[in-house]
Amino acid sequence: MTNLLIGTRIKAIRQARGISQDELARALGFKDRQTVSAIETGVRRVSAEELLLAMEKLAVSLDYFTDPFRLDGEGLFSWRQMGVPREQLMGYERMAGRWIGGYRAMAVQVGRRPRLMRQSLGLTKQSSFEEAMEAGERFVAEFDLGPVPALSLVEVLEERLGILVLMVDAHAGISGAACRLPELDAVLIARGEVVGRRNFDLAHELFHILTWDAMPPEHIEDSVDFGGNRVEQLANNFAAAVLMPRVSASLQAEWESLDMDVLCARLNAVADELHVTSSALRWRLVALGALSRKRAQSIPERALRNNGRVRPKGSPPALFSRAFAEVIGAAIEGGYISVRRAAELVGLSIEGLEELFESHGVEQAFEL
Repeated sequence: MTNLLIGTRIKAIRQARGISQDELARALGFKDRQTVSAIETGVRRVSAEELLLAMEKLAVSLDYFTDPFRLDGEGLFSWRQMGVPREQLMGYERMAGRWIGGYRAMAVQVGRRPRLMRQSLGLTKQSSFEEAMEAGERFVAEFDLGPVPALSLVEVLEERLGILVLMVDAHAGISGAACRLPELDAVLIARGEVVGRRNFDLAHELFHILTWDAMPPEHIEDSVDFGGNRVEQLANNFAAAVLMPRVSASLQAEWESLDMDVLCARLNAVADELHVTSSALRWRLVALGALSRKRAQSIPERALRNNGRVRPKGSPPALFSRAFAEVIGAAIEGGYISVRRAAELVGLSIEGLEELFESHGVEQAFEL
């Protein structure tokens, strides 16, 4: 337990309990709140006696301070959701925090150190939507994402940006989230969403990761492709440009003069090509000036649902990610975590943990 970690968790639980620094100082027998402030910032060490007293006054167990998988006071989340009760969302955040915290702790143990430097976008709240779209276009070009950026976006996030991407089974209404830690960024995507939604959410959360310091996102945001506060609108414009770059030949065709049935059919076909939703493609065309807003608004939603299908296409991706599975497997093999605790961490049975490894092609040098 480092001084900073203990201090960070004391601050987190103090704030969660609605206790001021002055009140905690009196409860712990300190002369003034400056002592509490020094503890919370890691400047002052906490003695064993003081830690026991803090546990009593803050009503927490020793595990609260010693569990390396917790993110209390460290992890900042931004949730993309619609209509999820706050209590339910916060319960899911605690669980997701343990996945990310577990990965962070075990990755270091098995020799996968976090990246020394982060990349960022030179955008602020004062940036225009056109500048956000230009940033998306440049991202596609600089990372060589090709004609269908959605196909290689996860790989770029994980391999070139060092961002942990987890495909998860989320509560109904949760689309995904971005998570910022001092030394790690993570994105969670609801794998049960249709492929176009998953890709848009991924590009949207990427924007938040790359602009977190300049414009921290809201803790909870509504999952809509267009609208919302200015930061969300910038994120949506960036995401649309990443997934549907103007250089794509499919976007250069004539759209405005097409008969409605032909227009809908083409929207659905091109959306399939780009692995996006027809609705997102429609508004991207409006932003590019290829389709008028009036014409776009006249398109019946039912014609675009599931890109023109009765049922969604395709099956969900494997749970979590290969990098996540590799780290857990290496940690088990190295003796840093038991099989049973690893299974509990990810909310699976031991058989389910074995299936997780198999789904990502991760070889096991141990018996489950």
